[in-house]
Amino acid sequence: MSAYLHAMTFAFVGMFVAASAGEVLFNQAEADILLHRPIEPRTLLWAKVRVLVEVLLWIAGAFNLAGLIVGLLAPNGGWLFPLVHAGSTVLQALFCVSCVVVVYQLCLRWFGRERLEAIMVAAQVVVSVGAVLGGQLLPQMLAREGQLTHVAESAWWIGLVPPAWFAGIDDALAGSGASSSWLLAACAVLATASVLWLAFGKLANTYEAGLQTLNESAGTGKQKQRGRWTGVLVDQPPLSWWLRDPVERATFLLTAAYLVRDRDVKLRVYPGLAPFLVLPVIFLVGGRGGPTDSHTFGIAISCGYLSVVPMLAASMMSYSQHWQASDLFRIAPLTGPGRLCHGARQAVLFVLALPMSVALGVTSWAMVGASSRCLLLLPGLIALPVFTLIPSLHGQGVPLSRPGDEAKAASRGLSMIGMMFLALAIGGLGVGAWTAGVFWWFVLAESLVAGGAYYEMCRVIARTRWASAE
Repeated sequence: MSAYLHAMTFAFVGMFVAASAGEVLFNQAEADILLHRPIEPRTLLWAKVRVLVEVLLWIAGAFNLAGLIVGLLAPNGGWLFPLVHAGSTVLQALFCVSCVVVVYQLCLRWFGRERLEAIMVAAQVVVSVGAVLGGQLLPQMLAREGQLTHVAESAWWIGLVPPAWFAGIDDALAGSGASSSWLLAACAVLATASVLWLAFGKLANTYEAGLQTLNESAGTGKQKQRGRWTGVLVDQPPLSWWLRDPVERATFLLTAAYLVRDRDVKLRVYPGLAPFLVLPVIFLVGGRGGPTDSHTFGIAISCGYLSVVPMLAASMMSYSQHWQASDLFRIAPLTGPGRLCHGARQAVLFVLALPMSVALGVTSWAMVGASSRCLLLLPGLIALPVFTLIPSLHGQGVPLSRPGDEAKAASRGLSMIGMMFLALAIGGLGVGAWTAGVFWWFVLAESLVAGGAYYEMCRVIARTRWASAE
C-alpha cells in the first residue's frame, strides 16, 4: 500500500511541478522588480522552491489522507505509520522539486536561454496533454483488462523506481524493518541529498546567470536563422500555389510562427485541444478487438469529431497577449478582415489539421487492418474545411486580435458543444450510409452541400468590413 501511495503521489506531484516550475523559476515579469534589489540568487531560488514544496505538500496530503487512516487501522499498521509516511512524503516532494530544478539548470547551462524556454513550454504542454490522455485512456485499458496488473514486491526492478525508495522508509521504520527496506530507505535519503546539493549548491551559479540573461535579446548569427523553415515552405509548391495572395501568405507565416514558437499561444492552444483529441482515440481503442460494427462506428465518429479540432484552434488563435498590436491590421490598406482570416485558417489547417488527419488515417489503418473501412474518414474530412470557416464569419477570426480574457466567455463553450453534436451527427450518418450500402451517394451529397456552404461562407467573409474600433 505504501508503494502504491508513493507511486501515485509521485505522479501527481511530478505532473504539477513539471507544469508549473518553469514559470515559477524563470518568470520574465519579475525581472524588473527583483533584479535591481540586493537579493542573492540562492535566496530567491530557495524562496521559490519553498512555495513549490508547500503547494506540493497540500496536494500530497490531500491524496494520502485516506491512506494514512488505513495505515493507522490496518492489522500490520500502527500509530507510527502516519508519522513516518508523512515524513517520507515530504522527502519525496523535495526530491521531485530538486530533480526538476536540476534539469532546468542543466538545460540552461548546456542549451542556453532560448532552448530552455522551448523546453519549459514543451514540458508544460506534454504534461497537460499527457494528464488528459492518461486520465481518459487508462480507465478504458483497465476496463478491457478486467483487473489491475499485480506487481510483486520481490520483483528485481522495483528497487530502480524512486517511489519504492520512499516506501522503503515506511516499511523500515513502521513496518517489517527488513534489510531490503533499509537499503531502499538509504537510496531515498542519498538520492534526495544529492539532488538538493546539485540544485542549491553546485548549480546555483547557473540559476544566477539564467536570471541575468532571461530578458536579454536573442543573439546574432545562427540564432536568427531559426524559425525560417516556414518561409522556405511557402515559397515551394504546393504552398506557393495555395498562398498566392500576399496578405494571406503574410498572415499564414505570422500564425504559424505563433503556433510553433510563442509560449502563450502554445500553452493555450495545445492543452486546450487535448480533451478534444482524447475521444477519437477512445473511439478507435474502444472498437479494437470488438465486432466489425464497432470498428466502423469508431473510425467514422472519431474523424467526424476530429474535424471540430481545427475550428477550435482557429477560434483560439484570435486571442493573444499582444492583441494591441492588431491595430496594424486596420492601418494596412485592407477593406476588411477576410484575407487575414483566410491566412490564419490556412495556417491552422497546415500546422494542425494535416498532421492530425494523417495520424488518424495511419492509426485507423493499423487498428482495423482493412483499408476499405478507412474510407469512413471521408465524411469528416469533407466537413473539415467548412468547420474551419465558422470562426471567420463576421470578422471574428482575425488572428491575435482579442485579449485572452475574452476566451473564457460561456457563449464559446455553448457554440462548441453545438458544433461537436453536428460533427458526431455527420459521423453517425456516414456509418448509417455505409451499413445501408449507399456510402458513395452520401459522400456525393455531403460534398455538394459542403461545397455550397463553403462558397457562401467565403462570400460572407469577403463582404465583411471592419467593425468600429470605438
